Amino acid sequence: MGFTTAGSARTDYVADIDVIRGSNDGTAEAVTGHVFHDLSRDGTRQDDEPGVAGVIVSNGRDVTTTAADGSYSLPVYNNMTVMVHEPSAWDVPVDENGVPQFFYHHLPEGTPETLRYGGLQATGALPQEINFPMIRTGTDDQFSCVMMGDAQPYSNTEVSYVRDGVLDSLLDRDLSEAECVIMLGDVMGDDLSLLPRFMNIWSVLDLPQYYIHGNHDFDFDATTDEHSADSWRQIYGPAYYSFDIGNVTFIALDNVIYPCGPEDDGPGGRDACTDPERVVYNGRVNDRQMQWLEATLAEIPEDRLIVMMHHIPFVSFIDSNTGRHQTDNLAEIHALLAGRPAVSFSGHTHTFEYLAAGEWFQGWEEQVGVKRLPFDHVVGGAPSGNWFWGDLGFDGTPMSFARGGTPPGYMIVDFDGSDFTVHFHAANQDPDRQMALSFNTPQFRSWFDELFEWTSNREDPAAELPPVTVNDLVDQKLFTPEELGETVWLTANIWRGDRNTQVYATINGGERLPMTRTQPGNGEDVLSGAEWADPFSVPRQMTIGRYAWQSQTDNQRAQGFEVWQGSSFGPASPQSADPWMIADSSTHLWRLQMPANLPVGAHVIEVTAVLDDGREFSDRILFEVRDERPFPYWDNTLWEEASN
Repeated sequence: MGFTTAGSARTDYVADIDVIRGSNDGTAEAVTGHVFHDLSRDGTRQDDEPGVAGVIVSNGRDVTTTAADGSYSLPVYNNMTVMVHEPSAWDVPVDENGVPQFFYHHLPEGTPETLRYGGLQATGALPQEINFPMIRTGTDDQFSCVMMGDAQPYSNTEVSYVRDGVLDSLLDRDLSEAECVIMLGDVMGDDLSLLPRFMNIWSVLDLPQYYIHGNHDFDFDATTDEHSADSWRQIYGPAYYSFDIGNVTFIALDNVIYPCGPEDDGPGGRDACTDPERVVYNGRVNDRQMQWLEATLAEIPEDRLIVMMHHIPFVSFIDSNTGRHQTDNLAEIHALLAGRPAVSFSGHTHTFEYLAAGEWFQGWEEQVGVKRLPFDHVVGGAPSGNWFWGDLGFDGTPMSFARGGTPPGYMIVDFDGSDFTVHFHAANQDPDRQMALSFNTPQFRSWFDELFEWTSNREDPAAELPPVTVNDLVDQKLFTPEELGETVWLTANIWRGDRNTQVYATINGGERLPMTRTQPGNGEDVLSGAEWADPFSVPRQMTIGRYAWQSQTDNQRAQGFEVWQGSSFGPASPQSADPWMIADSSTHLWRLQMPANLPVGAHVIEVTAVLDDGREFSDRILFEVRDERPFPYWDNTLWEEASN
């Protein structure tokens, strides 16, 4: 039996770019080289290997295309990344982990300050030539890409959670049509030393790994935005770039400015950028990238689908009133994309939000100068959910339901020409499961309000006992006629749902009853609180037993649990996650007020969601109506009577 090398990508084109050193004295005004057909597949340009014409090459600011012989020439400036735009029907090489090799950093003296994760090493004088190899593979307009938001592991334990959650789930999928894995930023949780291991475990999918730079991927000790991605560039690669697959052009942006400054001042938290006591980031695409973006788009045919990939959302629902967590110059980006088929994918918020064309929320116009969206914007959820808070589930990973009520998960995006279809899947769940059903009852709302208020005001969880826990939330699927009269809503969290999704329910096989989206997406503000919360995910977020874990070992860090940058939570009585993590609002929650005249007995509801592309998802929930709530605990009165 034969085995591949452990930890190596099983791709068939592993090589590096061809860098030819010379006697450059540092006065060169142009960087030159060739894009060539690497017939030998060794990454080195041979005399008999032809150039590839018409390929986009960039220095991260200026853009050109190769001549008939594959040659190019670009201006030189300090701290540039020279990179080739992989065209359709061609593949650039990858390294042993599957990271595409299409770039060369030029920073002769290296990062000018000492950074915790090393910064960018000195590259020395500009090479005589920088040659980019690629092989011809043919083109297929039908393909898919695996995409996901914030993996964000802060420790090796959390890297393992990503491995055992989304990655393990993907190993069970048929990925034969997949062409790439795309991580939408916050690939790491403030510790870039974990990145090599992370890239290595993802190599098992045998797919090129395209990563986006996020606000937890930069050098926190950098003093200027110019160098805050230097360690990322050294370990992974460029902070922004572009490539083609089929009839799709993918454009990766770095829209995290860190540290931000006076030029970022504004509403929605941006005033922190001018506070001398704080060092923070802001969502914006800097001028150099905007120049590069405009020049790159000028080389792209207008009928190609443009997939914008960036960490901070262009706009989001959950942060619609917070400018710092959206993208300042979105109106300018929208203008550059006008008339083109386009879609935006982002991460950052730890929510899944499919914001369809035509949607808008209060706050967008004030914060970033846009209203109704000209094309779909997708905030891609998170393998880490709400930062790995939550008790451990069946697979040993935290049940960390995200802020909008989605479980930890990933997307598979299918492309067909300039069309695309987005699928969201929960980690280690049946891929066909697309919703979570529950009931918002008077009991739930009372329980939520009491616990949410206490959690919002608690000071020391280790010393305080919560007023209620999930044990006090008795049987959400059983209610009385009196409770029906006080309003009980059936809720359906349709994870992939959007403003064009139609949802209806049938009770005991009866007539179709339309369900209403809690957030219409028609200019309103965020609706939050007990009435708008997801009663399926919230109980799992608001009583976390891991707070109470203790042992007699000497390992103090094994008591309670750790998240964030090694922050310890517990040992303490079971507690709620922080209030801002709770799914008390969502773009994909539908509800139906239950009829007040339901007869006593057991009933079955079936919920069906129909997406605008015709896909249908269904699920069922069993509930009871009883004249009064039955006693929920072991009743020993009959035993006592019998013994007497």
